[in-house]
Amino acid sequence: MPRIRNAPRLVAVLVSAALLFTATACGGGSDSGTPGPTGSGSRAAASGSSAFPVTIRHKHGSTTITSEPKRIVTVGLTDQDAVLALGKVPVGTTEWLGGYKGAIGPWAQDELAGGDIPEVLTDTGTGPQVERIAALKPDLILAVYGGLTREQYASLSAFAPVVAQPKEYNDYGIPWQEQTKAIGRAIGREAEAVKAVESTESGIAAAAQENPGLENASAVMATPYEGMFVFGTQDSRSRILTGLGLTLPTGLDKAIGDRFGANISKERTDLLDQDAIVWIVGDPAKDTAKLHADPSYKNLKVVKEGREVFIDETSDYGNATSFVSVLSLPYVIERLAPQLSAAVDGKPGTPVRPAP
Repeated sequence: MPRIRNAPRLVAVLVSAALLFTATACGGGSDSGTPGPTGSGSRAAASGSSAFPVTIRHKHGSTTITSEPKRIVTVGLTDQDAVLALGKVPVGTTEWLGGYKGAIGPWAQDELAGGDIPEVLTDTGTGPQVERIAALKPDLILAVYGGLTREQYASLSAFAPVVAQPKEYNDYGIPWQEQTKAIGRAIGREAEAVKAVESTESGIAAAAQENPGLENASAVMATPYEGMFVFGTQDSRSRILTGLGLTLPTGLDKAIGDRFGANISKERTDLLDQDAIVWIVGDPAKDTAKLHADPSYKNLKVVKEGREVFIDETSDYGNATSFVSVLSLPYVIERLAPQLSAAVDGKPGTPVRPAP
């Protein structure tokens, strides 16, 4: 998927994907693929063979998986973290943020446990690389955090079972909890998925208790992409805030529409004037200066009282903030919760220090 120079990568990629992958759901049905040869992409773990066959419903119908998958390819942009958290290593992953071998972030490296580094696939703006995926001989293709069109789903289903994004949410809108559990069912490790979700949720709850000022304070997540781009309630980044007990701006989704996020006009900067605002920026110094030079923004109370949190999108912290997975969230919460706590403490003189 193309990236836009001098603009935050995460929005450029997702905007491109949203435009490319918008499609209506097709009718029900069942797909099953012929398993490929066993590869080295599985770590030693309890067998999930008794969980099969299993049928997973999604936006494009339903998919039946007849036996425990051994060669998993992740087309969903963050699906690899759930696979890794459940004791398997995919043979192929899809590039999104870049810079990591195997498209495995530092927050998930320990889960490789000596397994082979996955082959990294890319999306150049025309959808998944079908031929390269087929060459990996997968017996399961995961596109849970994604936006496959009906045609792309059909192409991939020709040689392996495909679990596409759920119809209950916008494309790229599935919560990380549901993503982890869906992938757990697909690979025969549902119980492990529930435990993994509970563990990460417990860590988030503990951070919220350690920072009680976050409860019921308001916050919003944004990025200076072609102006001021605000993330909506169905975006995973916004769910980081609500997971810590913060509330999102009233009327947020009405302002941005049925999308993961959108640019707002200068007349709607009231959406940004919350107890705290988190900016994901490509160039912290340059982007901060540009924002503070904008009269429609610099005069907001959130700015005057120093309640801004800036995250460098090119850092590991920035990448993890956009990834929002069962594995990346503990890494993010450890850094973000104290920053937000400083921002909402009601004392304008409290500095919001950079994350360690």
